[in-house]
Amino acid sequence: MALSARICKAELNVIDMDRHYYQQHSLTLAQHPSETDERLMVRLLVFALQASESLTFTKGLSTDDEPDLWQKSLSDDIELWIELGLPSEKRLKKASGRSQQVIVYTYGSGSAEMWWKQMEAPLARFKNISVFHIDTETTEALSKLVQRNMDVQISLQDGEVTWDSGEKNLSFTPEKLR
Repeated sequence: MALSARICKAELNVIDMDRHYYQQHSLTLAQHPSETDERLMVRLLVFALQASESLTFTKGLSTDDEPDLWQKSLSDDIELWIELGLPSEKRLKKASGRSQQVIVYTYGSGSAEMWWKQMEAPLARFKNISVFHIDTETTEALSKLVQRNMDVQISLQDGEVTWDSGEKNLSFTPEKLR
């Protein structure tokens, strides 16, 4: 018998003073059986970091030809392609050709550092790809905050992120690698 996805709901209040974006989002996140709590919370965080009215979650882990999140224009052109984790060069090349902008958010330690050492030079030829890293301490703290119903406020100012979920407040700055 196949395992089904766990559904989590999030009331997300984004206060982004860097982009002057202030909005409340009611989100439904389907957690694939193979997806960790850490990755689920990174998806929620990244949604807040890139929030817009047209940013959406995709089918994610269950499909190979879509990113984790994307933003499409009214004419269905992909404006923003967002990958989480450690995508291959081939995947990023494809994303770069299909989208105006590609953003990769790596997380964790060890393997993320090795991935970046291998990918830094090959990615230099793609002008529309940005790469950020979220440290292990932050993602592990976020993974402990997973609930079926979450109420989260995320504030961004001068690159610093403040996560407030009532129970826990975290402040951190994603590292811009490229």
